[in-house]
Amino acid sequence: MKNSIHEEKLVATFSIVAADPETGEVGVAVQSKFLAVGSVVPWAKADVGAVATQSWANTAFGPEGLKLLEKGLTPEEVIDKLVAADPGRSLRQVAIINSDGEASAFTGHECYDWAGHKVGKHHSCQGNILISEKTVSEMSRAFEESDGPLAERMLTAISAAQQAGGDSRGKQSAAVYVLQKGAGYGGYNDVKVDLRVDDHPEPIEELQRLYELHKMYAAPSEEKLAIEGDVLETVVEKLVEIGLLASADHSSYDVKVKEALKTFVLRENFDDHWSEDALIDETVLNYLKKQ
Repeated sequence: MKNSIHEEKLVATFSIVAADPETGEVGVAVQSKFLAVGSVVPWAKADVGAVATQSWANTAFGPEGLKLLEKGLTPEEVIDKLVAADPGRSLRQVAIINSDGEASAFTGHECYDWAGHKVGKHHSCQGNILISEKTVSEMSRAFEESDGPLAERMLTAISAAQQAGGDSRGKQSAAVYVLQKGAGYGGYNDVKVDLRVDDHPEPIEELQRLYELHKMYAAPSEEKLAIEGDVLETVVEKLVEIGLLASADHSSYDVKVKEALKTFVLRENFDDHWSEDALIDETVLNYLKKQ
């Protein structure tokens, strides 16, 4: 059986599929000693569910699994159908969760050790060619003990998995993919988080760094500061330093200061953070201070 499947299709990795029935979020987080694992393992659809396909990955499991979920099959029924029709099933590993948080997983008996999975509340954790079973159990524990947005909980989980041993071959790439109805850019699609680290010596750490940037850009701070006093002084000083304002001689938030600040905000892709009033998002101010 092993000789009949091309070795380059081996996606030895650890991953988590998860859902938050309260928010409607569904997603996958994954790490592997494999180039661009985010292009292979994670699949999801808002209000439907998520799929992680790995080991000698059958990428058809992603779209086909989501179609079957959408038809009303349970994750267990979906896996049974997918696996039954696959001649390479003994080398496959797949996990599926629906938007209600019901999960199921399959690990073929020929997957390379250590290989296995653990299904828990609103998630399933799985991996193959791991240091030990502890990678999966710690991933599950960390997810269940965490709170907050689904992406953050899954990142916490895969970080714990890595600390517990991770992929026995090492590290190379990681990804986090979360969908929620209407949560995409501008509300035009459902992609809430879609971040990938395709080749890096510390892929999970780099993925976490990217996620912090994502939060900064995607979510305006609830705290808006009046542009006066020390805040005005800081804004003017930094805008002069970066060449967007000609002079620091501004005692009020006048037209020139406002236009310079608007140029900075839009140039740095903080579109959703801009206010026409004499207010600045705290996130933007902190970012400006670092320039």
